[in-house]
Amino acid sequence: MSSETTPQTAAPSSAPEARIIDTHVHIVGDGSSGSGCWLRPSPWRRPFAAFMARQVGLPSGALRGDLDRLYIERLLQLVRESSLDAVVILAQEQVYDNKGGLVEGAGSFHVPNDYVLNLARRHPEFLPAVSIHPARADALEELERCLIEGAVMLKILPNCQNIDCNERRYTRFWERMAIAGLPLLAHTGGELTLPVVRAELADPRTLRLPLECGLTVIAAHCATKSALFDPQYFPVFVEMTRQYPNLYGDLSAFNVRNNRIRGNILAVSLRSPLRERLVHGSDFPVGVHGHWAWLKGHLDWKTFRLWQRHPNVLERDYQFKRAMGFPAATFTRLNGLLRASRAATSANQA
Repeated sequence: MSSETTPQTAAPSSAPEARIIDTHVHIVGDGSSGSGCWLRPSPWRRPFAAFMARQVGLPSGALRGDLDRLYIERLLQLVRESSLDAVVILAQEQVYDNKGGLVEGAGSFHVPNDYVLNLARRHPEFLPAVSIHPARADALEELERCLIEGAVMLKILPNCQNIDCNERRYTRFWERMAIAGLPLLAHTGGELTLPVVRAELADPRTLRLPLECGLTVIAAHCATKSALFDPQYFPVFVEMTRQYPNLYGDLSAFNVRNNRIRGNILAVSLRSPLRERLVHGSDFPVGVHGHWAWLKGHLDWKTFRLWQRHPNVLERDYQFKRAMGFPAATFTRLNGLLRASRAATSANQA
């Protein structure tokens, strides 16, 4: 059989510093295993949730029960059958108001920190990223607990979780993360999948205080727009990388139907010095579609056809980005950014 009919994946690397890591993999669950997860998409988002489930190979009834088990089994299968060595799995914090009170009924899904920490203990392919709203009364205590339990990263969505990272009262929280070497992965740019609470917090300039506190910050999506009328913050992100040597960006959702690489974004991303600040991320379970990249000439027809029909969406995204010109370091750079203790332990177990 030719390689065109049977796409070949690279053998995962065993060297910790050379591991290929996906920075941005969401965990989703329904609490059916006692995980504490919940999922409640709005009526108009339910068809989109079902579409995403199909795109990643989940059975048709997954959203009607037993989602915890089905989701993790499928994700593990995809990682193990791909070129990836590990994926960073993301907890999902709830929405809090400015006084630190839980906003009841807000948000469309929740994934507790303990769930991702426990999953990572059981599966060396998983690296745990916790999620903590810094306005919570127990934010520092929860941060300390998660550090002890092995967190390698912290993930937030400022515009969806009501987190203005520049508020001075969060300084101690950011400083503690910086001292611990725990990087921050923060959503920037447009958002279509989740309900937005404060649209202005999609601006990467909301990350100035964490950066000034010495924190390593990864701007998810590189602050690119998602919908047609979103503000385009990508030039702001590029300028900020020149000012802050501790600012990086991830390539999550660069291959989706509402493509984030419109205009000259890909060309700028592939040039130094920006390309040295980028890490690989997929935004799983968001689908991976190379149509726009092919139409714009970023992918040749043979490569597009070969990988677009490949059933492993993690591998598809990885291969598309390689073919689009991102260098090998893009896929291994995260090794040097993660909090070392847990990442090293997982690498040694693999």
